[in-house]
Amino acid sequence: MINQQITKRRYYYTAILAVIFCSAAFIVTAQTNKNFISNPILPGYFADPTIVKEGDTYFIYSTIDPWGGDEVAVFETNNFKKFTRRHINWPTKKACTSPTSGDSKVWAPSVTKGPGGKFYMYVSVGSEVWAGVSDKPLGPWKNLKADNSPLVTKNDYPEVHNIDADVFIDTDGAAYLYWGSGFNWVNGHCMAVKLKRDMVTFDGQPKEVTPPHYFEAPHMIKRNGKYYLMFSEGKAIDATYQVGYATGDTPFGPFTAGVNDPILSTSKDSTTYGPGHHTVFSVKGQDYILYHRIHPQNKAYVLRQLCIDSLQFDANGNILKVKPGGVKKFIK
Repeated sequence: MINQQITKRRYYYTAILAVIFCSAAFIVTAQTNKNFISNPILPGYFADPTIVKEGDTYFIYSTIDPWGGDEVAVFETNNFKKFTRRHINWPTKKACTSPTSGDSKVWAPSVTKGPGGKFYMYVSVGSEVWAGVSDKPLGPWKNLKADNSPLVTKNDYPEVHNIDADVFIDTDGAAYLYWGSGFNWVNGHCMAVKLKRDMVTFDGQPKEVTPPHYFEAPHMIKRNGKYYLMFSEGKAIDATYQVGYATGDTPFGPFTAGVNDPILSTSKDSTTYGPGHHTVFSVKGQDYILYHRIHPQNKAYVLRQLCIDSLQFDANGNILKVKPGGVKKFIK
């Protein structure tokens, strides 16, 4: 994400690239080797991905670059070779604007399949967290709150930049929401709260659970009873952006910096530059990390590309350093 000062410049630069991906639906293919998924996984500039699977189909939701659009980008694929761009009715900048909203557009969706087989989305619009629900990945979606208000307003928790929400469902079915960034590239804060069965009511008061080195983009996973709070460190606009993690024994921590942290950073040859804001998913027992990397621009904005790599653990449960470069084809 971007701090407030650079965000103010966004509307001028957005106009420069307004023609990018303006069609209602199209098919894109970025892969030439049929047995390998290379990076970036698709053409165009997108960031902050999340992914869900329904049947044999994967749905990737992401921010539209530069710095968000009036909607999220949605891509449908069953082989990670061909992607079909879809458009959904919610969230939009118009539908997700409140009296307390900032001017930032639609950022950083997090989508999961939850209770009753419904799909739930937590997304940042106007520096506020909004919650939505749908029966299907492509909608129709609607605000989870009957009054169409944000779940977390811009003015809640004033020390926290209230963006980058991420939902986690534990092995016992309990759901937790994590969110938060910092201002001016310092003082990142991570908030966490348990959700009730309706996936929108807080079960208790949100609390700060900020792990070491954290700046933004929390993502929780669980493995062998251990909680891994993953996140982004550094500045989202340059080579310092990278993926780190910390571990704890409960969803609220306390969290200790992970071995091998950071696990994904700018490569020596800068082929992978400023990687961050990721999600993790598993196929046939293998974990994968889906993230964005920066496509450097000599501009006041950055453009980002979606990438995928394998996520590996050692015998002690420590996350190993990610080796960027893509993965062998895992979907037939």
